[in-house]
Amino acid sequence: MKLTSFKYDIPEELIAQKPLDNRDDSRLMVVDRKSGTIEHKMFKDVLDEFDEGDVFVANDTRVFPAKLYGNKEKTGAVIEVFLLRELNRESILWDVLVDPARKIRIGNKLYFGENDELIAEVIDNTTSRGRTLRFLFDGSYEEFMDLIFQLGETPLPKYITREVEADDRERFQTIYAKNLGAVAVPTAGLHFSKQLLKRLEIKGIDMAFLTLHIGLGTFRPVEVEDLTKHKVDSEQLIIPEKCVDRVNRAKAEGKRIVSVGATAMRAMETSVSTTDTLKPFNGWTNKFIFPKYDFKISDALITNFHTPQSTLLMLSSAFAGHDLIMEAYALAQKEKYRFFAYGDALLIK
Repeated sequence: MKLTSFKYDIPEELIAQKPLDNRDDSRLMVVDRKSGTIEHKMFKDVLDEFDEGDVFVANDTRVFPAKLYGNKEKTGAVIEVFLLRELNRESILWDVLVDPARKIRIGNKLYFGENDELIAEVIDNTTSRGRTLRFLFDGSYEEFMDLIFQLGETPLPKYITREVEADDRERFQTIYAKNLGAVAVPTAGLHFSKQLLKRLEIKGIDMAFLTLHIGLGTFRPVEVEDLTKHKVDSEQLIIPEKCVDRVNRAKAEGKRIVSVGATAMRAMETSVSTTDTLKPFNGWTNKFIFPKYDFKISDALITNFHTPQSTLLMLSSAFAGHDLIMEAYALAQKEKYRFFAYGDALLIK
């Protein structure tokens, strides 16, 4: 399968710029892999697709306000700093992206906040836009993160062209987000409301949680035509025993495992035993799933409509079949579905 196989054009008016007032009011396209049929429903109808004992596995990572704006020493030039990955908590070292990068060199200092509440020094170049920063801060780690939350901005994707708004901090987050560390939200989870989770519980559908701290690597453009040559950045993954027990028990009982999002599906496929069961995991994953791929854990996938030629679209294609997923995307455009992070949902079963 080649990169160009995943190219499609998307009208700007179909790119969702804001979330809906109610999370579960989004539309739901239901794609049946076996029959090839496609149905149009509302997301709250997802309960009708599953039965008591089935397990929804979701990613409970929590997005932090990873985008900062600082001023370069002496010149005062405004520099965008995107926090990517914490390297050392004690020394407060972070890998970041800077823009414009040409102005930022090793040894430069950046000042954040109206009263320079936070200062960082550039100590290394990592890529053309990548830098390693040491934050010069005397307080505790908790106090440092409190300051990041004060100064930082919700890291909305660049295809959302409006200004960041106050309620984005709550809406660009799943309602079950728990473990801080992501710079992007697991978008499939955005459709779940408290009321819907309660209805799932009443029906006897279980929820299990793992943590995959999504970085920008998930969204990094694929620049090689041969997908086997593409490398995905590593992301921190934790699959706890509780999640493993629920998934394996359900599989043993013949129940269905539903991945809430591509990241949850990729996470579980990272840690499969020789008997095709889920194993606990605590480490890093750079797993890249594209057609053809033999999935071991999940029976269904809830996801969004993803950007062209993205790794997320490739995973969806591997699960649904390339022709069927591209047919679904074309139909979604015809039916005016909303695309990308704040858009509508797709269920592949």
